[in-house]
Formats: sequence, C-alpha cells, structure tokens
Amino acid sequence: MSIAWRATVLRRLHLLLGGLLSIPLAIIGLTGSVLMFEPQLQPGHDFVRASAGPAQSYAAMVDAARTAAPAGFVPSAIFAPVAAGDLAALRFSDPRRPGPGGVEIYLDPSTLALRGTMKPGEGWLREIFFLHANAGTRDRNGRQIGGWFGVVMCALAVTGIIMQFPTRGRWRQAMVVQRGARGYRLLRQLHGVIGFWFWLVLLVVSFSGVWLSFPQTFNSLAATWGVRDLRPGVAAPKVAPVEGATALDIDGAVALARGARPDLTLRMIGLPQRADQPYRVMLGEEHALPVIVFVDPWQRKIADLRDPREYSLAERITASMHALHDGSGFGWGWSMLVFISGLLPALFAISGVAMWLMKRRLDRAARRSRLAPLVAPGE
Repeated sequence: MSIAWRATVLRRLHLLLGGLLSIPLAIIGLTGSVLMFEPQLQPGHDFVRASAGPAQSYAAMVDAARTAAPAGFVPSAIFAPVAAGDLAALRFSDPRRPGPGGVEIYLDPSTLALRGTMKPGEGWLREIFFLHANAGTRDRNGRQIGGWFGVVMCALAVTGIIMQFPTRGRWRQAMVVQRGARGYRLLRQLHGVIGFWFWLVLLVVSFSGVWLSFPQTFNSLAATWGVRDLRPGVAAPKVAPVEGATALDIDGAVALARGARPDLTLRMIGLPQRADQPYRVMLGEEHALPVIVFVDPWQRKIADLRDPREYSLAERITASMHALHDGSGFGWGWSMLVFISGLLPALFAISGVAMWLMKRRLDRAARRSRLAPLVAPGE
C-alpha cells in the first residue's frame, strides 16, 4: 500500500468519520467505562453480609422472596451465593413484559431474612445503559443504531493503524512520542501512538459490540460455517410436559446439574417460565465460560449439557462476545484494557479537534507569510 494512498483516501475517511461522529462515539465509550462498575454503583451494593450457617433450600428462598415481589411477578432466576457471607439474589419478572427488568430481591440464604430489593430496569444506571447500547432509546431500533456506531469505531481502528503503521526503519517513531515534540506535532504523535498501542483492544471491543447488536445476523452467518448458536435463550431445548406428572422442583434440578459437574461452583439457576421450558443451571468459576446444564423437569433428567471444553475454537469465541465486550471475562488485566478503551474515543475526539484547529491556524499563518511580500508598503 503506497504512502500516498494512506495519506489521501484513508486519511480523509478517518477524518470524516471521526469528525462527524466524535461526540456520539465519545459518549458510547465513556458510558461503557461507567457500566463496568455497575455492580459497585448499584444502590444497595453494600448490603450486610449473610449470617453464618448452612443455606436453606432454593425452594424455600423463592417462597421467602415472594413476599417482597410485586403482585403478578413470577420467579425467573436465582443468583446463588458463592462465598461465605454472600447473599442470595432472586429475580422476579413480569410475565406480561418479557425481557430485561423486573425486580431483584436479596435475602440471607441461611435465615431467609430479606436484605433489600433492586429494580435493574430503573434508575440512572439503566439510562446510562440505554445511552450506551441503544442510542438513548428503549427499543430494538436503538440497539441497531448503537451497532452501526460500533461499525464506525471498527473502521476508525483499522484505518488508524494502517495510517500509523510504520514504514521500514521507522518503528520507534510509530511507537513512542518523540522527545521535544510540542504543539501540533505533540498532539499528532500522542494521537497516533496511543492508537498504535490500543488499536487491537478497540477493534475487539467494538466488533464484539457490533456482534451483540446484531446477534441474529452474525449467528446465522456463523451457522453457515457449522458454528452453533450457544446463546442460552436460543440454545435451550424444548421439553414435553407429562400429563398427571409432578415437575421436578428447583433443588432436584440443581442436584442433577451439580451431579454432572461436581467440580464446579453453582452460579445461576434459570427457572422455567412455561411448561415446555427446562431449568437452566449455570456452573463454573468467575471469569470463565460457564457450563450450562438444561434439566428436563418432567423426565427428571439432563436434557442437554453445554461444556466449553467441547466447543470448537469458533464457538468459544462467539460464546465469549459478552465477556470480551464488557470486560467480565479473562481477568482484571482485560477488564482494565476494556475500561481504558472506553476513554479513548473521547481522548481521540479532543486531540483530533485540537489538531484540526491548530492546523487551520498554522495554514492561515503560512498563507499570510506567503502573501506578505506581494503587498506593497502602506497598502
């Protein structure tokens, strides 16, 4: 690729996209960095710790939590306590309004004492989420708008690294800010060097956001290459109700799932919302893809087991899209890189606008200096 081509076509495309969309891209990045601390920022995060003693049954936890749930709401998920002192969190949802939201009820797993409630679908953090993922709206069209902003961010990451990629013998100039750089030169080097070191993180975070915005499209495309759609809500098998039979209760389903992988920690229990749905039990360690066990409550057996050890490389990548995007997987190092990547669009916007203004001022000064000899004294 010629230097002239990089300096004209790619540069103009990069400047056009960055200049026109710098503000929404900066907002999306900054709100994404804030959302990484959503658990810590949620009201009531500092609940008192659970009392010592053995945990009671999950069925008993559901019965205890019902007293604090709004009328008409049904239990949809249980987030199990993992370590000593953790509270159990039970989510109740409105069957008339499927999707995210509802109310989470926290209780002591040993005494079943209620410790607080939270509505994930309300509050300023939820508005931050809609601003980040849905362009400030609450419908699917907004999610697609956010996805196209992710496409733009991918294009900026690719064009930026191509322009910054060093020619032979100029690696140091692309990787570090030169000593003594000032003004426009300093801003340009900072812009390029930071982009050089973080372009891959920006590309991964942006592309995973695009994937999450258009899941049907990308998973259908992946399916043509033999990659399964492993989203729990899509991959769950159907079960057939048995007339006259009593469905397996929550604790029985958990026992079956844990028996399949006794080496793993129980994380979450997805409760059936219809008679043809199985229990969905998630097992695993923090920052790792979970093992998902689907339990048929009518046949009282495991209907399916999704173990990441059996995934293909492509399936592991597609199943990791959420963790790649929100920094929840792969340890604190990746979380820190994702947090920094959310700050970079604002940094690039500020430095880019500053460079543009300085360049205009320098160009005007250069034109005045060229015209000065042509103007007669006293004119």
